[in-house]
Amino acid sequence: MKDIHVEDFKISNEIKISDLDTSYDLDADKKKTEKELRKVSKDLADIQNTMYAHGKYAVLFCIQGMDTAGKDSLIREVFKEFNVRGVESHSFKQPTDLELDHDYLWRHYIALPERGKFGIFNRTHYENVLITRVHPKFILNEKLPDIHSIEDVNEAFWDRRFNQINDFEKHISENGTIIFKFFLNVSKDEQKDRLLRRLNKPSKNWKFSPDDLAERKLWDDYQACYEDILNRTSKPHAPWYNIPADDKPTARYLVAK
Repeated sequence: MKDIHVEDFKISNEIKISDLDTSYDLDADKKKTEKELRKVSKDLADIQNTMYAHGKYAVLFCIQGMDTAGKDSLIREVFKEFNVRGVESHSFKQPTDLELDHDYLWRHYIALPERGKFGIFNRTHYENVLITRVHPKFILNEKLPDIHSIEDVNEAFWDRRFNQINDFEKHISENGTIIFKFFLNVSKDEQKDRLLRRLNKPSKNWKFSPDDLAERKLWDDYQACYEDILNRTSKPHAPWYNIPADDKPTARYLVAK
C-alpha cells in the first residue's frame, strides 16, 4: 500500500477544479484498504481520548461533496472505532424557521464541538456559498436588511460572505478548534452510475429523489462554486483537502489518514 503524504491532497495554491483528481490508486485491494482503515480509525479514537483528558482542543471535521459523493458512509466508517461520547455529527439541511430568524452562521456556531471532542459537519457552513449561490432566491428567505431582491445578491454580497466565513474559522481556530475540511471529489460519470444504482437497487431506492436529477443539470454551476470555495477559503488554520472519491474505500482511507 502506498504511503500517504498529506501535502499531496491539501489545497495550498490556486487550483482549477478540472485538474483535481477524482480517483487515486492506493496499490491495495478493497479488503486491504478496509483493514488499514480500521487501524487508522482506532488511532484516531485514541487521539480523541487523549484530547478529552487534555481538555484544550476540539476537532471540527467538515465534509462537502456533490450528491452521491459518499459523505454518510464515509463518516460511518472513519469514526466506527470512536467512543460515541467523543464524537458528534450534524447534518445541515434546509434551514428551519428558527434558524432563519438568526444569522446564517448561528446554527453552525451552536453545533461546534466542545473541547475534547470531534465534531462532524456533514454539509457545512459552505452550503451558504454553494446552494444559495446556485439558487440565489434562497437568500431572500434570510430576511437580510439590505437584500430586497435577487438583484441585490451580487458579487459584493458574496465577497462579504466569504470574508465572514474566513473570519468565523479564524476565530474558532484561535480559540482551540482544529479544523479539517474535505472536498469529496466525485466525477460526473461516477455520479451518474451511483444515481442509477439508487434507482435499480431496491435497497437504495429510498436515497433517490427527483431533485437529484434537477441538481445534476447544474453540475457546471456547482463545480464553479466549489472551485471558488477551495481557492478563497483554504487557509493554513483551516485547510481544504481534495479527496478523490470515485472509489469509496479509497476516499475513506485518505480522509482518515
